[in-house]
Amino acid sequence: MNKSLCSLLFFFLLILSTSAQEEQKDSTTVDSVQTDLKKKGVVVKEGKIKKREEINPLAPSKAAFYSAILPGLGQIYNKRYWKVPLVYAAIGTGVYVYQVNDDFYDRFRTAFKRRKAGFFDDEFYDINNSGVVPGSPDLSDAALQDAQERYQRDRDLALVVTIGLYALNIIDANVDAHLRQFNVDDNLSMDFKPYLEYNPINANPNYGMALTIKF
Repeated sequence: MNKSLCSLLFFFLLILSTSAQEEQKDSTTVDSVQTDLKKKGVVVKEGKIKKREEINPLAPSKAAFYSAILPGLGQIYNKRYWKVPLVYAAIGTGVYVYQVNDDFYDRFRTAFKRRKAGFFDDEFYDINNSGVVPGSPDLSDAALQDAQERYQRDRDLALVVTIGLYALNIIDANVDAHLRQFNVDDNLSMDFKPYLEYNPINANPNYGMALTIKF
């Protein structure tokens, strides 16, 4: 009986040993294959093989060039499609504000020039429809001059802001293309954790923090 148990135990240990050796061999083979794949630019993650994307040094300049030609095109090149409506909303708002102020500026300027020419038929002379009375307009010449200067100032400011938004669209495409190629490989890691070790001379514990960086 004891011999049978010993034989069974020996046979069981032999199977476990053989299985462990096979697992170690398989693991070594997998590690070797993964190392070879990484050298070829292929990443193995969670059992899936993924081709590592090559860095394109011209991508940022291409993205900026496309956005300079047509706002939002660089964002499409970077596959940041959700930014395109934001780009057009921002630039479109700037263009709209510029156009509105330019229209008012033209209206007040035209009326002011006709006043100076001696006419009384501009749209601001008789706003209340009380009748055209020469020399007593509803909106004075000084008010017309102040209005056209104000709308001119607001129009120029809107133009500057719109140009700034256009430039920001180019800068965003360029920077985004740079960030998309930033190295976020899984081989790069940083671990920050506490540690405890004992002094070999007096056996006193030493506490501290360890920072481990893997490349």
